[in-house]
Amino acid sequence: MRPFRYERADEVSAAVTTLVRDPEAAYLAGGTNLVDLMRLEVVTPELLIDIRRLTSDRIEELPDGGLRIGAAVPNSDLAADPRVRRRYPVLSQALLSGASGQLRNLATTGGNLLQRTRCPYFQDITTACNKRTPGAGCSAMEGYQRDMAILGASPTCVATHPSDMAVALAALDAVVTVAGPASERRIRLTELHRLPEADPERDTVLARGELITGVELPPPHSALRSRYRKVRDRASYAFALISVAAALEVTDGAVRDARIALGGVAHKPWRATTAEATLRGAPATRESFLDAAAAELSAARPLPGNAFKVPLARNTMVATLLELLEEAR
Repeated sequence: MRPFRYERADEVSAAVTTLVRDPEAAYLAGGTNLVDLMRLEVVTPELLIDIRRLTSDRIEELPDGGLRIGAAVPNSDLAADPRVRRRYPVLSQALLSGASGQLRNLATTGGNLLQRTRCPYFQDITTACNKRTPGAGCSAMEGYQRDMAILGASPTCVATHPSDMAVALAALDAVVTVAGPASERRIRLTELHRLPEADPERDTVLARGELITGVELPPPHSALRSRYRKVRDRASYAFALISVAAALEVTDGAVRDARIALGGVAHKPWRATTAEATLRGAPATRESFLDAAAAELSAARPLPGNAFKVPLARNTMVATLLELLEEAR
């Protein structure tokens, strides 16, 4: 690891100003992803600005019945909170399916959203990677492809976003609050992360210096049941080949509402809006679930090494929806 300087900011505005002025600075919260990348020399900031104490580490009730999650809330605290487990089980399940207990104790809500891809070529500085060095090329196009994207990729990058939590938040219509050099703003979780397009080095829509301060969850619908299902190569401490965060409401045998997000398939958490639209008003049956999954995955463009992900995503979507249907009966 290269030498670096360390500063602890006293307030959000000071941290933002420092990061804007210093192009070699980076925010440090839990450090569970950043420090790993520094050890690999994938990123080499000269200054780390400690922001762990600048944002809230509390989960608070909102006037409308939703929750506000401070950016510094540890993943373990968020997963264990009784309100989250009762009202938003999909979020608790997603958090518990990711990383080890030790990492969840340290990782923060804001940091989880901003973790970088676990693509082996991004993490190996001896290989070409457009995300790490724009214009260098994408080694995965002719290399190891098992974990790569099947939706929304581009010739410049086929990496996937690694967060389980972000997939659940995408299905829950979460909103991210951000402090920046000019003002504060609110960003829908589904709009926070970017598809690679021509500039895959940009993971999110955040401007230089912008800092996530919290995440807001809308009030849960009493009839909407939710679940997170993750398919991976081993039972623990592995990133998703495919994951599904789903919520389903069934009335008189028909789908009244459905919210579905996919992980392991794209450069960002993938909100399955086509599947949702196909399901609303349709009979709550296996056939309808299959039709919805097929409609969503019709846009898939797998690589030779990950074509198996298309049927795997279809089957995982259908299995998750069937489990929710059984719960609703």
